[in-house]
Amino acid sequence: MGRVPNVTRADAQAALRNPLAFIAARWTPDPRTVRRAALTALVMAVVIVVTGGAVRLTGSGLGCPTWPKCTDDSLTTTSEMGLHGVIEFGNRLLTYVLCAAVGWAIIAARSEKPYRRGLTRLGWAQFWVVMGNAILGGIVVLVGLNPYTVAAHFLLSTALIAVATVMWQRTREGDAEPRPLVGKAVQQLVWSMVAASALLIAVGTVVTGAGPHAGDSSDVPRMPLDWETVSKLHAVLAWIVVTLTFALWFVLKAVDAPAGPLARTRELFLILLAQGAIGYVQYFTDLPEVLVGLHMFGSCVMWIWVLRVLLSLRERPGATASAPAVPAAQEPATSASIAGPR
Repeated sequence: MGRVPNVTRADAQAALRNPLAFIAARWTPDPRTVRRAALTALVMAVVIVVTGGAVRLTGSGLGCPTWPKCTDDSLTTTSEMGLHGVIEFGNRLLTYVLCAAVGWAIIAARSEKPYRRGLTRLGWAQFWVVMGNAILGGIVVLVGLNPYTVAAHFLLSTALIAVATVMWQRTREGDAEPRPLVGKAVQQLVWSMVAASALLIAVGTVVTGAGPHAGDSSDVPRMPLDWETVSKLHAVLAWIVVTLTFALWFVLKAVDAPAGPLARTRELFLILLAQGAIGYVQYFTDLPEVLVGLHMFGSCVMWIWVLRVLLSLRERPGATASAPAVPAAQEPATSASIAGPR
């Protein structure tokens, strides 16, 4: 091992004033390290959603009946609280793991050379969303799993996944001005798909709020809506997203679009088919907990791929870009207004 450098009093004061700048001045991470840090934050954002679903599906939502402590007298779960307390408290502990993953992403982004302000801001955006959602999670417990607060808790987690996905994508690109790979018509079609997907997820939280899995074995209030009707609306929205995705794939093939958007769209279409199959099976088998949890995981994966399709419509070349530029010499597209600049 090399000699440990001496830390002067000035160094200690600088580290206390601005620890991120202090680390950045002494460490330059490899680009792969930054990408892995961003991916770790994204994975943990999905894990916290899935484990939160496990809390609800096992009826452990009030396993720790108060917040921020687990009981009025104990910060942690007690033996009297049984398995429900362990599950709920375990999910709370995972929030600290998520914070650590987001913190690592911030440090890695801040230390990268040259400094990328936009990338660091995406890391901080994740941090503040996590903090807000932690507070909202506490409110969910304090109001006895009110279904509207539970829905808001999930939607804020979905926003976290969106920011984490964008940051992960940006670590694999440069900082040049984005150059569109498709035309305005295709971009509008994709934005319609993104809006429909967001609405699909939002209605999914209403299905949960009106459905049988309340999150605790006690008498938890539900949304005063007909669960069957809301489920059918959710299914209709799912078919709209599937149709828009297939239409996008068809248009991209017709205009000879670059391989990136085509691949992401094809992957999204397959994910949607799998997610739809799980949804129908769980509906006709009276919502078994395992399938509901798998459907929640599928919702996260679907949302990530919807955003990946959106982000694949442009390229940002630069020194840190990992993907090769699209070759200039290609066959002319059927319609320049649809295909966009090549």
